[in-house]
Amino acid sequence: MYEHLKKQDPAIYKAILAETKRQEEGLELIPSEIAASAAVIEALGSVLTNKYSEGYPGKRYYGGQENIDTIEEIAQERAKKLFGVPHANVQPYSGSPANLAVYVAVCAPGDVVLGQNLPDGGHLTHGWKASATSIFYKTIGYHVKEDGYLDLEEIERLAKKHKPKLIWVGATAYVREFPFEKMAKIADKVGAYLAADIAHIAGLVISGAHKSPAKFAHIITTTTHKTLRGPRGGIIMVTYKGLKKDPELAKKIDQAIFPRLQGGPHDHQTAAIAVALGEAMKPSFKTYGRQVVKNAKALAKSLMVRGVKIVTDGTDNHMILIKCGKGRGVFLQDALDAAGITLNKNTIPKDPSSPFYPSGVRLGTPFITVRGMKEKEMDKLADWIAQVMEEIKDFQFPSDKSKIKPTFIKFRKFVAGNNELKKIKSEVKKLCAKFPLYKDMK
Repeated sequence: MYEHLKKQDPAIYKAILAETKRQEEGLELIPSEIAASAAVIEALGSVLTNKYSEGYPGKRYYGGQENIDTIEEIAQERAKKLFGVPHANVQPYSGSPANLAVYVAVCAPGDVVLGQNLPDGGHLTHGWKASATSIFYKTIGYHVKEDGYLDLEEIERLAKKHKPKLIWVGATAYVREFPFEKMAKIADKVGAYLAADIAHIAGLVISGAHKSPAKFAHIITTTTHKTLRGPRGGIIMVTYKGLKKDPELAKKIDQAIFPRLQGGPHDHQTAAIAVALGEAMKPSFKTYGRQVVKNAKALAKSLMVRGVKIVTDGTDNHMILIKCGKGRGVFLQDALDAAGITLNKNTIPKDPSSPFYPSGVRLGTPFITVRGMKEKEMDKLADWIAQVMEEIKDFQFPSDKSKIKPTFIKFRKFVAGNNELKKIKSEVKKLCAKFPLYKDMK
């Protein structure tokens, strides 16, 4: 692989090989990551990156588009068929631009928007204060209850009070099935558009492992690089319900992407999305999607058996949130990283600490499921996580800010020299060797 890169730029070549080795020899548990197929990677690295294609199929501003039009139309048709929608725009560069396009399409600056609060598992682009969406729109956050489930009574109360133009349903760290039908009833009562952001669960929706929002939402957005197993990219879809509410909605979405927010689409990315959608049409994809959820449920159960506390005491999707204790998410993230297990620090509902030093970690099963791992491996993984938690139990997040830096210096020195973590990393490597990545590309 990479023979030209090896000759021309050895530094980048070595870094790519090192990252390939890291992914092959470790357990990737970040729920927003997955191993794209070899075919997706080939499309992404094709000569399509050379082309510039402002506009849409049949309506371009540059010549030589016949092949690009074919590719984009294939991607559109596959998306429409898989999700059961009449319109799909496959040009968003990623999920955040896709979500911003929804605002541009259906809202005017200053309009009220209702979305899930970021510390409660929501996404930046659903109106969090650090996002540009809160600068241009009046954003109101809703929350989860003490048990980690969405507070539907609060959502309805806020909707009736503030009369939002747009309501988001979807999240970046929510482990239960989204109540699309109930959210739709709330949106309909106040005349709001309902946008379902299924970035995390798109592959699960296709495989039937999670309810689809197509009958309930007006607009659906998704990334393509999570459970959908595609390249980094995004899709915006308009449903039949959306067109009934506004017959011009598809046109407004397309105009929001181009020319309002983006220039030329990334044609190599569009092709890779089309390939991923083609793979999602195969029976094997349904098997994969359902196994992702089976693995997550098995892992959650095995963790709880070992005394690990998790948000909502389980999961309905691909994701689990572990409660680590006040400010201790970074400790567990770093210690597991040293053991060859990668996940990310994350806030938990009603987190007593800050987003930078949260009290939880977020983990998921898409990447390891693609490798072929099943319930048996989840039990072993739970054992390793519990062992690592036991190793670092004496480290607590300091209440005195002046002690944070020295505490982490001491902690990282401890992690670097811990023999138990080294032992687990060796065991992880042996397990991963039984489930190789990209063996057909070497």
